[in-house]
Amino acid sequence: MSIKTEHPIATPPANNPSGSGAAHGGAGDPDASQNQPQDTGATPSGAKTPSALSGRALLKALPLALRKLNPVAMIRRPVLFVVELGAALLTVLALAEPFLGAQETATPTPAGFTWAIAIWLWLTVLFGSLAEAVAEGRGKAQADTLRKTRSETPARVVEQGKPTTQAKPTAQGGSTASGSDAGNRAGAWDPASDPAALRATVTKRASSALVAGDVVVVEAGELIPGDGDVIHGVASVDESAITGESAPVVRESGGDRSSVTGGTRVLSDRLLVRITSTPGQTFVDRMIALVEGASRRKTPNEVALDVLLATLTLVFLVVTLTLNPIASAVAPPVSLAVLVALLVCLIPTTISALLSAIGIAGMDRLVRRNVLALSGRAVEAAGDVSTLLLDKTGTITYGNRRAVAVIPAAGVDQESAWSAAVEASAADTTPEGRSVLDLARTEAGAPSALADAAASGTEASGAGASDGTPVAFSATTRMSGVDRADGSSLRKGAASAVLAWLDAAGQSPDARTHSALDDAVGTIAASGGTPLVVAELTAAGGGRVLAVIHLKDVVKEGLPEKFAQLRAMGIRTVMITGDNQVTARAIAAEAGVDDVLAEATPEDKLALIKAEQSGGRMVAMTGDGTNDAPALAQADVGVAMNTGTSAAKEAGNMVDLDSDPAKLIDIVAIGKQLLITRGALTTFSIANDLAKYFAIVPAMFMGVFPQLAALNVMSLSSPASAVLSAVIFNAVVILALIPLSLRGVKYRAVSASKLLGRNLLIYGLGGVVAPFVGIKLIDLLVSLIPGF
Repeated sequence: MSIKTEHPIATPPANNPSGSGAAHGGAGDPDASQNQPQDTGATPSGAKTPSALSGRALLKALPLALRKLNPVAMIRRPVLFVVELGAALLTVLALAEPFLGAQETATPTPAGFTWAIAIWLWLTVLFGSLAEAVAEGRGKAQADTLRKTRSETPARVVEQGKPTTQAKPTAQGGSTASGSDAGNRAGAWDPASDPAALRATVTKRASSALVAGDVVVVEAGELIPGDGDVIHGVASVDESAITGESAPVVRESGGDRSSVTGGTRVLSDRLLVRITSTPGQTFVDRMIALVEGASRRKTPNEVALDVLLATLTLVFLVVTLTLNPIASAVAPPVSLAVLVALLVCLIPTTISALLSAIGIAGMDRLVRRNVLALSGRAVEAAGDVSTLLLDKTGTITYGNRRAVAVIPAAGVDQESAWSAAVEASAADTTPEGRSVLDLARTEAGAPSALADAAASGTEASGAGASDGTPVAFSATTRMSGVDRADGSSLRKGAASAVLAWLDAAGQSPDARTHSALDDAVGTIAASGGTPLVVAELTAAGGGRVLAVIHLKDVVKEGLPEKFAQLRAMGIRTVMITGDNQVTARAIAAEAGVDDVLAEATPEDKLALIKAEQSGGRMVAMTGDGTNDAPALAQADVGVAMNTGTSAAKEAGNMVDLDSDPAKLIDIVAIGKQLLITRGALTTFSIANDLAKYFAIVPAMFMGVFPQLAALNVMSLSSPASAVLSAVIFNAVVILALIPLSLRGVKYRAVSASKLLGRNLLIYGLGGVVAPFVGIKLIDLLVSLIPGF
């Protein structure tokens, strides 16, 4: 490959030391693609999330909270904006009071009262801003970690349409052109004749100069310079900078694992990648914008709640402004400080202060589960989901069929059947073949010594091992086995393939054996399993069936219980699979799902989603292929796998960095937790305000109408103390609820009616009781201040 440089850039790093080990479990390992990373709850890049109200988190959030006091920024939060205007008005009044002189009011107030109210109103606004700042600060910490992965990366771009030179292979599997070859031009690069671009002209360019459509070469030890799709090659890739998972993953062309992310490192082999993003629009750029909250817009539910809160604020503002004119005929005017305090205690400041933090924290909880929600609307939609469409493979089952039993054929003893199954699996490197050896190690009566020997490639003397020639599994023959040194042969594979092998040798089973074999194969297939047949041809020319191996796509542990919980919540589960009806329904019954869509095509998925939505149900699903894109776009919650194609990730409104389809259930739980938290704190806030009325209203006119003392159920020490205590409690309760708003109300898998009753009891009743206790305790402290 000829190399020329357009922009001076750093030399790519040498092979990553970690890459040496990756080759053993990378592209060449048939099991590597099956190893799904386990979710650890870590943030992308392994960033740790600070405690919601740790001293360090508060100090970091304080400057941002102070900047949010800017009226231009505060006006988008109308309730807190009114509180800020009240604080500013009382600050001016407190400064002017020495020059205004004493005035008769309905509520006697001591010196410094206006200053005290003004200070606590400023603290109310600050605490409300602090809640949002702490939530955003957690996202910014994650974004800072992600920015470290977004360094300028060298890119080797294939010059499409340019002449090529004869290349010399490099030690890393790439190629370069020597000076003597520079003149050997062979015409434009032709992907058909040179799909790996080994003879292509390559230009060095900075990653920031890449555009969509560029084709780049990435070899072992190099960083992938931008988001794209693999168009040639297969390699092991370290994505820990994005996902936080140290286990390498396989990326290859032509499948659903072709998508690669800029900033990740190739550990083995060589990839040809077509860039699909432009600078500033890469996956990492989008992640940074999302976790920082820079691109977050209010959801429809948040907007609706904001409108309700603003309406209540306007109503109470009118009530407060008209109070003195209406009462002027029977009582002296209420002081401006008390009126502002009344307004602040009447309007729903608590939920208004916490609303943004609740929404940001919901997205943050998804990020900590390595799921990116492309909008707050998607998180809310997850909470309203009533139908879950779940792929069978990888979601409900492990995805690898495993051997669960070896059944001897008629006239064959158990030991001979097991020995034949193990011997035939010795050269089978597929997960199914390995599972036969794994089962033999643990099953009672199975030849575990022979299984260990087969797995390690050694002989187990006396265990029936042979020193013949292994026959590896082939997709063409659909069989594996061994050709023994004594001239006999052993094969294991699909029933039709093995029977055809016997038939070709003139050793078809007799009618009785054939009937028994059909029964065994049919029973396994009807139960949702896959039958494999083991047969032998002897050196003398005889042949017989020895055993039937039962392979089963094992249902993941704990899923039936999870589905039962979802059912109790009114969520319907549908398993989607390409299996036939008999197999699909057997697995569905074992897993406990409500319905099944068998022999499904992409068109069937899309039709099912539309049918569910036409019935007023909200649908969530996962997908990773280009053929899943229409269904992902149609679903209310479409979770694309990070290992999937670019089309799938663009169509969905969430991306799972761990590519674990089973996480869809957790995503729904997080969405419901967000809605429950918002509802619970709204209930608490409204109930809270009711209790504060008993502190504020009697205090306002108690000096004029002593009969109002009967409403002083908390026995507060004085009107001034009552008003100040209510204002202080109003501010402190915001600070106290920040951890709950960020952590979320504990989610319980129960019906909606039970959940509503529980939350009304805890947060409704708690919202009434807490102010009575809190205001009384604060009053005891305030009464110690001279004059109060």
